[in-house]
Amino acid sequence: MRPPLRFTSVPSAPSSRTSSSSPALSRRGLLGASAAGLTTAGLAGAGAAQAASPAARRRTRAARTEPGRSGMRLRWLGNNGWEIRIDRPGAKPATVLIDPWLTRFPTGTYTEEGADPQTPLVVHEHVIDRYRLRADQILVTHGHYDHLPDVPHLASTTGATVWGTESHANMLLALAAPHRQGTLRDQLSVVAGGEHVQLDGYSIRVLRSLHSMTGPRSRVPFPGTRPGGPPPRPQTIADLVEGGTLAYAITSDATGFTLVNFGGSNFSAADLDGLAPDLAMIQPGGASVPGYVPRLLSCLDHPPYVVPTHWDDFDEPLDEPAVDWGGLEELRRAVRDAAPETRFVVVDHLESFTP
Repeated sequence: MRPPLRFTSVPSAPSSRTSSSSPALSRRGLLGASAAGLTTAGLAGAGAAQAASPAARRRTRAARTEPGRSGMRLRWLGNNGWEIRIDRPGAKPATVLIDPWLTRFPTGTYTEEGADPQTPLVVHEHVIDRYRLRADQILVTHGHYDHLPDVPHLASTTGATVWGTESHANMLLALAAPHRQGTLRDQLSVVAGGEHVQLDGYSIRVLRSLHSMTGPRSRVPFPGTRPGGPPPRPQTIADLVEGGTLAYAITSDATGFTLVNFGGSNFSAADLDGLAPDLAMIQPGGASVPGYVPRLLSCLDHPPYVVPTHWDDFDEPLDEPAVDWGGLEELRRAVRDAAPETRFVVVDHLESFTP
């Protein structure tokens, strides 16, 4: 699994720091990422664009994407972890967490050898509690070890509803302490993609999505599902399988601003039909996906903002500046070439950005 960069004239984000027999799997193996792969595969296929949106929709979107008018604040928790605060007139802001993973135990994922699948799975509750997160919903994109393990504890401390597939729900129950499993079960909302749920002041659309397929045989790392009830308690990183991949779009009722987050460097174009977000959180990588960046941005009607996610070396500390594992600059270039008017905004660890 350096100072912030930015592509256009968007101001730098203000800081909010609180100062088995399976083969080894590398970071590039996990996400299908390589600089060369992104350059060749990511920039190819730009001609496969969908039809442009109506001019009226573009004008409306332009009006609500002036900096500071989104009604949302985004804080990066490292990896694909995000805290999304949504303003609600007359009420406290709502908070949505996406893939919050704060423990960040050493995995060796970024070394030449890659992560050993038998690496013990670790959850440090005292580390999670340090960040004092609250949440109304916790959204899980997929079940891998750098996305899922901290969610049961956060569900317990925040009381949030947790969204994910049946497999995600079963792995979450297996991870939870026995005395917490009943409470967690009541907090789970099993989704499959296609749901569009209205909440108090905002809505969440669940999108069927895809994980990258890597290596010479084009396989999803740690594949599989966990249907039919909780499995034995996961002990190693290989015990947490993908379990299906989802993306999520969140829309503010007050402003109409929509963001979409992709938990993997792949997507299902058919499931993005009609979605024209103002901001897309996308990952470097996609070497196995033809035309990854231009085709994705075309499916999303070239959003005004792209915020990169899942680009840091997660063996490095969260309370220090993020270390790029090697894909950030190539993603920036691919976005620039595919959508020159899109603002590419890099947020560092624990920093916030208000579009």
